[in-house]
Amino acid sequence: MSREITRSARKRRDRPFLRRFGWLALFGSTAIILTLAALAFLVRTVPLPAASFPQSTQIYDSGGRVLASLQGGVDRRTVALRDISPWLIKATLAVEDRRFYEHSGLDVKGLMRAAWVDVRHLSKEQGASTLTQQLARNLYLSHERTWKRKVKEALYAAKLEQTFSKDQILEMYLNQIYYGHGVYGAEAAARLYFGKAAKDLTLPESALLAGIPKGPSYYSPHLHPDQARTRQRTVLQAMTETGAITSRQANDAGRSGSYRVQPLPKDKGRVAPYFVDYVRKLAADRVQWDERLLSEGGLQIYTTLDSKMQQAAEEAIEHRMPSDSDLQAALVSIDPATGYIKAMVGGRDYAKNPFNRVFATTRQPGSSFKPILYAAALDEQAVTPVTRFRSEPTVFYYDNYRHVYTPSNFNDRYFNGEIGLRQAIRSSDNIYAVNTIMQLGPQEVISMARRLGITSKLDPVPSLALGTFPVSPYEMASAFTAFAASGTRVEPTAILKITDQSGRVLYEAHPRKEQILSPALAYVLSDLMRSVFDTGGTGHRVSRMLTRPTAGKSGTTMSDAWFVGYTPELATSVWVGHDRGRAISSVESHRAAPIFAEFTEHALAGVPAHPFSVPEGVVSVDIDPDTGLLASPDCPRRARETFIAGTEPTEKCSLHGRSEQVPEERGPSSWWGRMRHWWGHKA
Repeated sequence: MSREITRSARKRRDRPFLRRFGWLALFGSTAIILTLAALAFLVRTVPLPAASFPQSTQIYDSGGRVLASLQGGVDRRTVALRDISPWLIKATLAVEDRRFYEHSGLDVKGLMRAAWVDVRHLSKEQGASTLTQQLARNLYLSHERTWKRKVKEALYAAKLEQTFSKDQILEMYLNQIYYGHGVYGAEAAARLYFGKAAKDLTLPESALLAGIPKGPSYYSPHLHPDQARTRQRTVLQAMTETGAITSRQANDAGRSGSYRVQPLPKDKGRVAPYFVDYVRKLAADRVQWDERLLSEGGLQIYTTLDSKMQQAAEEAIEHRMPSDSDLQAALVSIDPATGYIKAMVGGRDYAKNPFNRVFATTRQPGSSFKPILYAAALDEQAVTPVTRFRSEPTVFYYDNYRHVYTPSNFNDRYFNGEIGLRQAIRSSDNIYAVNTIMQLGPQEVISMARRLGITSKLDPVPSLALGTFPVSPYEMASAFTAFAASGTRVEPTAILKITDQSGRVLYEAHPRKEQILSPALAYVLSDLMRSVFDTGGTGHRVSRMLTRPTAGKSGTTMSDAWFVGYTPELATSVWVGHDRGRAISSVESHRAAPIFAEFTEHALAGVPAHPFSVPEGVVSVDIDPDTGLLASPDCPRRARETFIAGTEPTEKCSLHGRSEQVPEERGPSSWWGRMRHWWGHKA
């Protein structure tokens, strides 16, 4: 009886609690239903905010290798889901969201479990974000841990599921997620860690990558290789549990040596920095986009730069320049046949000074300008290779004798006699050059310079012959391409093509090509300029460094040293000097030619040496060096000289012997008769 009374009392005591619990359950259920209804309403009516999904613009060299990413150290490249390895997709789903293709953006069980843990710990400790929620957070929200952010995240995740297909969401996620070291997305990560496209990733590589986003620094194979390998095994185990792979596959993939991580690039983003800056400026002009869109618009910029040649240029300058000096250098090299810029070095240290000296128009080219003068003179037939002028101190009057010009040779060295054009080019004789411009006229020289692509200011005065008006190394290299390419000049080109994220072509190069000189003139000038490397020539000291036919011209002023030269494959301009125009020493004045020679040989290593091809309209004859006339059998010296057909000498030398005179009449046979005959001739 007492037990029944006790049970009855307990029931009466428990009824209020049960009623309260029932009401609480009803209230909670109602709240959840109302919340879900409100969420459903918001999903239908509230649009997604604008996504923050910047993608770096990539600049590629001629071989398809990335030179730079134009987004402040952020590397991202969007690819289609079909261009991502199935192994990476399976690994990511296994470790991040196994029910991805089953839920609608929210994992309710996981969310409730996370909420219960947070309540128990009175903090925001647990997360149960689906892959869609992670994408929503990355696209639209900050990463702060607040309930407000979580509600928005759930809303946007549901909206994403309503707006896009599962494959589209997965594609966006794999292109958005951060993989450490400044790279976003599977494609950029695959190239950074393994040097390959995302579609080519193996199972071990995919498992490693899939584990990184949980803690990009902690699981970086570069920073913490042991932790990265442990995380890789965790991913492989998850793939086994989902049936994506077998246990045997997991064991094989988890073995040491199953993947090889390539080293991080040194000084990332600093490959050919002067060229990259130049391309960035060109791209802005070509596409007409603002700086932000250029950097974050996901463009692909394909350039002409040859990384092997670029490395040769940088190494040549580093080897040939003093390490303890503020002496600067610049180099630009162009393929004469195409106009493609193959290498560009704008200075010795971009980090210290990003000013690109390749385009500096404050430097006098000195005697390296003379080939432009002689091209004009040969074109107008004002001189030929055997035209002779005296090499001696000379006073020149011009502008109707109102002005006087008194040039001098380097170190006041003169031949004190007549010399021809080949000797003048070989020894860089200034008196010969000024005689030529006086014979030709300065306006003709300016006209030739303009045809060759030089746009800098040039005045029609005799000193123009000696390169006294500043031009840029870029202009000089561009001009000399016509000499190397049989008289054809192609507009210099750095950018071949620009495409947008979808591959649509926004810009494509169509460089202008023009026949500036006759092939015969270009060949004759090249043949003359090869003499610079002969004994006594201004380039003789580097002749042993060159193993292929090369033409060129040095130039030296008080503050500048130049060497501009070419082979049939490359035209290169090298400048050496001080930024503030300080005078250079005699030793510093000889640094440009060795840089040119070392670069040319290394840049063309493996390329067969080709001679300058002899075109129609060129003739070669033996001449007497003392007179410039056709050599006779009695001339003690003779030289083979090349001419534009029709300008070669036709008169034979009569200075040595009488072999080219009319045959002497037979004289009297008697001694007395011979004496009388001789006396008559003497008289």
